Amino acid sequence: MFFGKTLGVKPVLKAAVAFLAVILWSVSAQASEQQQLVDKAKLTVESLKTQSDLEQFRKLLAVSKGVMVFPQVLKAGFFVGGAGGSGVLLARGVDGSWSSPAFYTMGQASFGLQIGAEAKELVLVIMTQKGLEAIINNQVKLGGDLSAAVGPMGTNVGASSTTNLDVDVFSFAKNSGLFIGASVEGSILDARDDWQKAYYGQTVTAGDVVLRRSVNAVGAAELKDALSAAEAP
Repeated sequence: MFFGKTLGVKPVLKAAVAFLAVILWSVSAQASEQQQLVDKAKLTVESLKTQSDLEQFRKLLAVSKGVMVFPQVLKAGFFVGGAGGSGVLLARGVDGSWSSPAFYTMGQASFGLQIGAEAKELVLVIMTQKGLEAIINNQVKLGGDLSAAVGPMGTNVGASSTTNLDVDVFSFAKNSGLFIGASVEGSILDARDDWQKAYYGQTVTAGDVVLRRSVNAVGAAELKDALSAAEAP
């Protein structure tokens, strides 16, 4: 009786409800972080689509196996520099449709006289099935495990020609308002399975998301539409 009078049922119930609310808020906040990244990726794709001098990007995208979009890659350094950011990977199905996004990080180390910081948007167009599967199944190093080339290429090179150049990944970056070619050699790509779980509400791998398509994200519909619209007709 003493303990019942001291604590009571209602205070204990209130404490349990409050604890549950904190957990739900934490999960919701983390999931919204992934959705924000997906939404930013859509804006990056739309920005690429509207740039008139990147017809080559649109041709490459139309015959690609997949694409990675990093809405913000921060590069900073003082003698020893580095770059990193979070992004999404989407793969093209046999019917031409885009998968839901899997979440990735990219890191790059560099050395030399570098003072200051800059942020850029980065898009990697994956041209080979080998390249796509390597990114999904392993932690890969661009320029090492996979061949990487700077885009855009010359306007005289057609998309049909690029598939014969033995290049796994083409890179495009936006800096100072313009999309330009950017070297990504030495960059490490790694899946963020904790973010897959937070976004989809279950334990899934990047392969489950983009190849087997065992999950689907309603919140990624606009990003998929933006990619389809960005492809050359």
